[in-house]
Amino acid sequence: MPGPEVLLYGLPLAFLAGFIDAVAGGGGTITLPALIFMGLSPAQVVATNKLLAIFGSASATFQFWRKGNVDRALMLRLIPLALAGSALGAYLVHFVDPKTFQTLIGFVILGVGALVLLNKNFGLEDRYPGLTAGTLALTLPGAFVIGAYDGFLGPGTGTFAMFLFALAGFNLVRAGGNARTLNFATNLGAFLFFLIGGKMVWWIGLPMGVANALGATLGARMAMLRGSGFVKVIYAIIVVLVAARLFLLKN
Repeated sequence: MPGPEVLLYGLPLAFLAGFIDAVAGGGGTITLPALIFMGLSPAQVVATNKLLAIFGSASATFQFWRKGNVDRALMLRLIPLALAGSALGAYLVHFVDPKTFQTLIGFVILGVGALVLLNKNFGLEDRYPGLTAGTLALTLPGAFVIGAYDGFLGPGTGTFAMFLFALAGFNLVRAGGNARTLNFATNLGAFLFFLIGGKMVWWIGLPMGVANALGATLGARMAMLRGSGFVKVIYAIIVVLVAARLFLLKN
């Protein structure tokens, strides 16, 4: 078991991860390697990461929610499906080796990033049509699939969710608010699951969670202040980092 000195780098990394995750998703690309480097077991890494992530996702969700950048009616319909998908993903991981398709997912997320960047206007204007049949036909199965991915593998869940909501017509700031809310729900479900397993390293996860929440608060406020153009630049960087994490994933 590591000593308290690991928090000297764990806390600032958790803060940075919270900031990045609130803006564009992908905070786990920072916190997962940090926890691995601390010497925790794979089970402890996954469980402790969910513990700290729930702080950051809750903080970011609150910031976006209070400023009206979360579509509450849509979220009420999507969260149950995301939770069901997350449970299914956690179940399937016992039967399928995640490493058999993580490289494919890496290419998929690079493709997603390319679509966002090549379309200059994508995500810059809010064109959400409301709760239409088309919106629900896209987002209901999308939320279930993203939840399943989060339960099964995880890295880049928020990034995929942002793309889903941008496809639905939200600008990237509102897409980010919806994505953080959906991710908070899946994090909460996973947190309760791992809580039962007893693998969380609380003395690491709690202080890193507070740092993650502070970073997420700053990141959410920055995203709303600077707008969708700023978010799009950060999104492009995160897509590359998430893809690299998937290609190099060993744990």
